[in-house]
Amino acid sequence: MEGSKRCHNRVLLLLVVLGGLAAWLPFINYAPNRLVSGEGRALWQLFSGLWLFAPAVLLILCFIPGRSAQAATLVLAELLFCLLVWSAGRAATDLAQSGSALARTSPGSGLWLWLALSLLACSDAIRRLVAHPVWRWLLHMQIWLLPLWLLLSGELDNLSLLHEYRNRQEVFDDALAQHLTLLFGTLLPALAIGFALGLWCYRHPARQGPVFTALNIIQTIPSVALFGLLIAPLAGLAQHFPWLASIGIAGTGITPALIALILYALLPLVRGVVAGLNEVSADVLESAQAMGMSAAQRFWQVRIPLALPLLLRSLRVVAVQTVGMAVIAALIGAGGFGALVFQGLLSSALDLVLLGVIPVIGLAVVIDALFDLALALLKVKHHD
Repeated sequence: MEGSKRCHNRVLLLLVVLGGLAAWLPFINYAPNRLVSGEGRALWQLFSGLWLFAPAVLLILCFIPGRSAQAATLVLAELLFCLLVWSAGRAATDLAQSGSALARTSPGSGLWLWLALSLLACSDAIRRLVAHPVWRWLLHMQIWLLPLWLLLSGELDNLSLLHEYRNRQEVFDDALAQHLTLLFGTLLPALAIGFALGLWCYRHPARQGPVFTALNIIQTIPSVALFGLLIAPLAGLAQHFPWLASIGIAGTGITPALIALILYALLPLVRGVVAGLNEVSADVLESAQAMGMSAAQRFWQVRIPLALPLLLRSLRVVAVQTVGMAVIAALIGAGGFGALVFQGLLSSALDLVLLGVIPVIGLAVVIDALFDLALALLKVKHHD
């Protein structure tokens, strides 16, 4: 009898308890205009007690073992996530009909916490249900299908964040293009330099100490300071060599941002190349040599494929890091979503800050998911 009462999913139990606390936090914030914080309204003030159904069932599932309980947990947590998104849009629509045109309805802290807890519950259920990496990836991706449909269908149009987007759509599109320019303008040169430098360090182990020391020093410099250090020399070069200025090189703007971001990207990439090549077993290389492979064939057909997973993990870290650090580059005129963030901070407009922050988070999550899929496919290929 005591065994039947034992909690079989302590993670889900903790998430349900935190969800119960989140129910008392503001689900949405209703403000008379975009510049004031407004008043918070809890979930139970907006909707009926039927909301208790999903958390109550999840609580019961904590004490039920087996795959069926995990599958039910996944379905229910995903349904709760979609229902939360829809409810935010419905609450905004209802309040818009009774308020003025300047009124704004924004997600509250309770909603953000509920959404995060629902996603964590989904992720935990998927981890317990499925071992195959590709199926795990697909299950994670399908969670977003219904919320995306709600967004594209206009169900969420009355949320203040969507109001801000419609008012600044051209600015948002420009910021997206600038942010992607910073991302790919960093990754491509950094990958070429980092691979060459890592290969050089691998072939000359005595050089690894000085190289890693220099790259570690660069990594310890705060991003704002590094951006600032590059302004004076680049401005001087553009002044003494006008042809540099004619191709867009200046003390501010995208040039110092790209240089700084590339420098920050080198340490993870070089370490990844060296570690990946060192992980290749000598026995595998001897077998390849015994099969008649040349040195070049052993490098490109044996070393690189076996080191590729670690190389991709390093590039994954760099890509996500670059997406986030590109926000700071807006301080020196590089544009991107950071321009929206700092403009919102200066004008005390939270929705404008979120208009810059949420796409950065979304872009980082999408990039991380794509690398996760690539690593999952490599893992399946190696097992086959």
